[in-house]
Amino acid sequence: MKKHPGLILSAIVVITILAAFFIYPNGFGLNHRPWKLGLDLVGGSHLIYNVDLSQVDSSDRDSVLDGIRDVIEKRVNLFGVSEPQVFIAESGEGTQLIVELAGVKDVNEAIKQIGATPLLDFREFEGEITTSSIPIRTELTGRYVTGAQVTFNQTTGEPQVSVTFNDEGATFFEEITARNIGRPLAIFLDDQFIQAPVVQEKIPGGRALITGGFTIEEAKTIVSRFNAGALPAPITLINQQTISATLGKNSLQKTLAAGAIGAIIVMIFMVIYYRYLGIFAALALVIYVILTLGIFKLIPITMTLAGLAGFVLTIGMAVDANILIFERVREELRRGLSKLSAIDEGFRRAWPSIRDSNASSIITAIVLYYLTSSFVKGFALALLLGVLVSMFSAITTTRLLLKVFVGGKKQS
Repeated sequence: MKKHPGLILSAIVVITILAAFFIYPNGFGLNHRPWKLGLDLVGGSHLIYNVDLSQVDSSDRDSVLDGIRDVIEKRVNLFGVSEPQVFIAESGEGTQLIVELAGVKDVNEAIKQIGATPLLDFREFEGEITTSSIPIRTELTGRYVTGAQVTFNQTTGEPQVSVTFNDEGATFFEEITARNIGRPLAIFLDDQFIQAPVVQEKIPGGRALITGGFTIEEAKTIVSRFNAGALPAPITLINQQTISATLGKNSLQKTLAAGAIGAIIVMIFMVIYYRYLGIFAALALVIYVILTLGIFKLIPITMTLAGLAGFVLTIGMAVDANILIFERVREELRRGLSKLSAIDEGFRRAWPSIRDSNASSIITAIVLYYLTSSFVKGFALALLLGVLVSMFSAITTTRLLLKVFVGGKKQS
């Protein structure tokens, strides 16, 4: 940076210009990644389900809740909802499942898809197998299925179904197949018979192939039923809040307008108070805003009203760093140092304060992200990324601007 400030600054400017094209909503006619917006900005539904854990042992509670969340995520993804937010929340009324569906068009169908409680289970026959034999339930259910897909026999080309289980399910499956070699193992969904493939051998490793002369459509149907999974505990819809796309759009426009107005007022203040130094602070702030939004979109993170609030807050924090730097630079100039020396010394003396204040913000953001719900997580993530980029902006971008454009000019 000391040897080639102009070259490094030029690289930052080029990256900023590219980022500006990248973050523009319509991409200036270019076809690139769209913004990911939360339901409060694009519209959608916020669904709250009560989880009945009365039949669940306390030792299994966490695993059951994890299983419910995983199954609901599978169902919503199969339904085609983009980037659903599914999480568990504790309240005075008990345990709740929160589902946020951004941009969903058919809310009633989504609720139907989510709220169904299919029980996928494997059953084995006892004694002689006849048409009237009743399969006995095993401990292996859809709770232990991690996925299923259609594959094809390499010899015959016939469709078959590949099923994988998690570690616990793999153990159950190996034990069940070991005692049922040469016998059918029945698969039921909501007590409706799906298939009864014959076990050829003990199957370890948690992976099985189901064959039976399926057509491709039959194999796809079986796969969809497997992937629908099974809820280890029932859920009941107790609250539904729907945000229209129009309301979401209005919220987005108002938030962006508020952020833009706030940033402009801050830049005007910096120019009035710090004169030409304020101009460079304003330029650094514009670069900061563009680069931060580019990172948000590149990752990408789902932008919500809370996330935008966190981002707007970091704009002010970025300016705070510049104020600390400029005051230090002024002090060094009054001591009689040259402009370049005053810039270097000002940044060196301001760095400990900038580092400590931003470190506390980073710690706060991390705590909020890991110990709160998704609404606050959006704020925390935007705050964390914004603070990190603002440190780069203050220490690198502002410094380069001052070195390149102020170092050789007369102090006013």
